Amino acid sequence: MTIVFNPAAGRRRAQLLWHVLDVMAANGVGFEIEETRRPGHATEIARQAARAGITLVVAAGGDGTIAEVANGLSGSPCRLGIIPLGTANVLAHELGLPFAPRAVAASLAFGRTRAVWPGIACGESGTRLFVQMLGAGFDAQVVHGLSKRLKRTIGRGAYVAQTLRELARYGFPPIRLRLDGAETETGSVIVTKGHLYAGCYTLAPGATPTDKGFTVALFDRGGPMAALLYGAALPLNLLPRMSGLRLLRADRIDILSSQVPAQADGDPAGETPLSISDAPAPMNVVVG
Repeated sequence: MTIVFNPAAGRRRAQLLWHVLDVMAANGVGFEIEETRRPGHATEIARQAARAGITLVVAAGGDGTIAEVANGLSGSPCRLGIIPLGTANVLAHELGLPFAPRAVAASLAFGRTRAVWPGIACGESGTRLFVQMLGAGFDAQVVHGLSKRLKRTIGRGAYVAQTLRELARYGFPPIRLRLDGAETETGSVIVTKGHLYAGCYTLAPGATPTDKGFTVALFDRGGPMAALLYGAALPLNLLPRMSGLRLLRADRIDILSSQVPAQADGDPAGETPLSISDAPAPMNVVVG
């Protein structure tokens, strides 16, 4: 078992990891830890581990770290394990993964696997894999401006603070896109594999990352006031009922507009245009 960990994640998250490792060591479970040193390093570590015949690579971090590790394991039979240490941990909530150290350790040592379909986004800056969702528009603008130091310090509060900053300066340009060949226009878009967003909040009821295809959330009402209303509805799990929100299914999504900020699994993902489709094969995730 190889565990991939970002040492810049902060002391509190490192302590959670050590609790899990202590439990595994006490029960004779073997592992080695690889620390990341730069963006994309988790992908390199995972790819090398898979080529070396390692059968389980564990992403210790949030959805962005999971996506990097999954990208490195793409096309290999190696299983993906998760120690949820992120701010939102959307995929962990989506799959019902444990968070308590003893339960996490037991899951990694003895858990069953579940096939999960990632998405792939292709753009001018290259191709990247995402495990939960990709957004273009206002939510991506917030992610692009987010301070990593503030995020480590106050967690989700950093997103609230950055949202308020961006409301005054984001222009909310209309976004043109094509869903399975049909063109439409919206204010912001989130392409999601599962039903949750920003942690354990419901965005797309019924969606699951174990299915191929995507749910596309189109936020047709633009502007600061609409963004505030959408944001207020999210923690109340009222967002799917909001007027001006369309939830559509698609297998292929082309975001046609140029120079709109994009984010994937909570990390900056350059700008549009982007073409989004399923990965060639699912990944096997240890779920307990």
